[in-house]
Amino acid sequence: MGKRYGYVRVSTNEQNEGRQMLAMNTVQVPKRNIYMDKQSGKDFERPMYQRMLKKMKTDDVLYIKSIDRLGRNYEEVLEQWRLLTKEKKIDIVVLDMPLLYTRRGKDLMGTFLSDIVLQVLSFVAENERKNIKERQKEGIEAARKRGVRFGRPRKPVPENFNQAYGRWVSGEITGREAAVQCNMPISSFYRCAGYMEER
Repeated sequence: MGKRYGYVRVSTNEQNEGRQMLAMNTVQVPKRNIYMDKQSGKDFERPMYQRMLKKMKTDDVLYIKSIDRLGRNYEEVLEQWRLLTKEKKIDIVVLDMPLLYTRRGKDLMGTFLSDIVLQVLSFVAENERKNIKERQKEGIEAARKRGVRFGRPRKPVPENFNQAYGRWVSGEITGREAAVQCNMPISSFYRCAGYMEER
C-alpha cells in the first residue's frame, strides 16, 4: 500500500475547513500529505491540487470528504477521476460515500456500481453549483429592488458642485471647467451630473 494523501477544498477564504481536516485526522492522513485549496470547484486549475497530483504515485490513496470537495464540474470530475484511477493508478476514498472506495470491489460489478454512483454524484455536485449561482443572482436582484447598493460607496460631492453643475447646464461653462472648479476628475463630474439628471 502506498502513501495516504488528503485533499481539502473550500470555495472562499471565509469558509471553514475544520470538518474536512477532522475527517483527514480520523483516517490518519499525515499532515504533510494534506493539500488544501481555498478556491471554487468549477475547474481543476488549483495550485495545491496540482502540486498533490504531481507527488502522488501508483498505489497511493487519496482521501476526500465528499465528491463536491474534489470539484463541481460534472465533466471535469469524471475526467479527473479517470486520470487518477486509470492513468496514475491511485485509489480514492470518498469518506461520505463508501461505495466510491476504488480499492474495494475491483471486479466488473464493483467498477460498474462505483462508476454509476460517481456519475450521479458528479451531476448532483454541478447542479448544486448552478443552483447556488442562481440563488445568488436572485438574492442580488432582490436586494437591488430594495435599494441596496453594491460596490464602493459614493464620495460626497464638493460643496460647490450644484453651483458648477447649474452653470454647466445653462451653458456658461464647459464640463471641463466645471470639473476644475469642483476639483474633481472630469469623468467624476459627468457621473455626478448623470445622477443629478436622473433625479
